Amino acid sequence: MRLPSRRRAYAPSLTALRFATYLAPRNERLYRFVAADVGRRLGLETELVAGGSYDELAAGAHDLAFVCGLPYVEVVGRAPEALVPVAAPVLTGPRYAGRPIYFSDVVTRAGSDVRSFADLRGRRWAYNEPRSHSGVGVVAHHLALLGETWAFFGGIVEAGFHQRALRLVAEGAVDAAAIDSHVLALETRDDPALRDALAVVDALGPSTIQPLAAAGHLSPRLVDDIRAALVALEGDVLADHLVERFMAVDDADYDDVRAMAAGAVAVGPIDAAGITGRATPSRGRADRGGRSP
Repeated sequence: MRLPSRRRAYAPSLTALRFATYLAPRNERLYRFVAADVGRRLGLETELVAGGSYDELAAGAHDLAFVCGLPYVEVVGRAPEALVPVAAPVLTGPRYAGRPIYFSDVVTRAGSDVRSFADLRGRRWAYNEPRSHSGVGVVAHHLALLGETWAFFGGIVEAGFHQRALRLVAEGAVDAAAIDSHVLALETRDDPALRDALAVVDALGPSTIQPLAAAGHLSPRLVDDIRAALVALEGDVLADHLVERFMAVDDADYDDVRAMAAGAVAVGPIDAAGITGRATPSRGRADRGGRSP
């Protein structure tokens, strides 16, 4: 794919690109690298900000956004021209088969008597935040396939982030959680004690991984050049975050997420069973509607 010239002009008024991240802070260094390198290749200034409400995406508040697949399909379902998927990471490892996918790994405490998802009936469950595909959406779809609802669990706790949910499991505060496999791989690589405290008992998915999406107000030419820059990304920062490369994606790649969301409608919102609680104070960016891998 052709790389754009650094000196290429897009519009007299365009001198900078505003990136926002609605994903877990675990990979913020990666997102900063991506934003800076895209800007370098296009000859534009860039900034990365933390996303707030997903309503910002429909309103075009940012030029580009790292966003979970579930909020992405929800936003374009209401405002089809609001976002355009540009590219998504291909993770390192044979389970990803060179495709832009990820899994939701169901983790429990090492040594637990939980051996499968079925063993979680009546147990305590943690999730990151309500609009997350990996922590909630794919779980709701799985419950629907089983003919169950959120009442399958004996208790549900909102952790705020996948990292916090992992530690609730490791500490025995809850019995299990579904964790973005990318986050899980990084957290357990960097924390051997956490790795040894956990066991994976099931894997839900795969699902198309979170895209970098462009706002509808960007020109098609600029979006094409951003896509070319993303596909050309390489270096130690990618490798350190267990990313092999970025691959071009489009809206149809998220039809799997749409199908799971449609199948999960009968299960209802995660607090529908009236058994939810909170593990963390109601504060921080996750509580403002973002940060949901």
